[in-house]
Amino acid sequence: MLARAGVRLRGWFGEAARVKGQSVAAIRQSGSASARGTSQFLRRHYLLVIGGLVLVSVPPLLALFSGGTALGGFEESTREMDTQVAGLLEGENLVPPAPLPPMLFATVEVEQERPMIVSASRDWSLMNPAYTQRLLQAFKIMKERHGYDMAILEGYRSPERQNKLAAMGSSVTNAAAFQSWHQYGLAADCAFVRNGKIVISEKDPWAMRGYELYGEVAESLGLTWGGRWKMMDFGHTELRLPGVMKRR
Repeated sequence: MLARAGVRLRGWFGEAARVKGQSVAAIRQSGSASARGTSQFLRRHYLLVIGGLVLVSVPPLLALFSGGTALGGFEESTREMDTQVAGLLEGENLVPPAPLPPMLFATVEVEQERPMIVSASRDWSLMNPAYTQRLLQAFKIMKERHGYDMAILEGYRSPERQNKLAAMGSSVTNAAAFQSWHQYGLAADCAFVRNGKIVISEKDPWAMRGYELYGEVAESLGLTWGGRWKMMDFGHTELRLPGVMKRR
């Protein structure tokens, strides 16, 4: 019985070895065929392959050697100013306009658009002079080129006020204290004056056209315009100076 069992085991092992040998041979044959096919494809389409390698390798190489490390939306502004406008800024020191009557900011329409705007600061002297001159130049261009009178709704904003506005929800602001350029005097919210009234609403076609023009003018002065943000703020501009706001 043991002898017969040994014969059967040897038969099984022999059959397994034969099948394994056939499988290895088939794999080798398939690998050789694949290698030959690949080699033939490369010889026939070498130009296409080279072009594909160039397309794949160029973008990462450009990113590597460009030296950029900041994510979009968090870096300081590197927007170039219009050369003609830059010359105006160097040669002209504009003076802030006379303050508007406080009652203009206390209307129901204004309060609906901008909560707590009555208590906001519109003191030009609390803002950074570099930003102030650009903003005043924007006001001047909007008036002389496009016929829009502009008014500042809020300039410098204290950290305490920023936190109060943030507590009102994302519809007002997503920025807490020291996360907004307002705390550094480098941002302002502005609107238009028409027939002695403050016009803020984006539903007003005249005002919406004004915001579009204001964005173009502001960007030509090297400012960042809130109208390009995901949470659009058409009346907001800011000057992102390097080393001012420390990210947390």
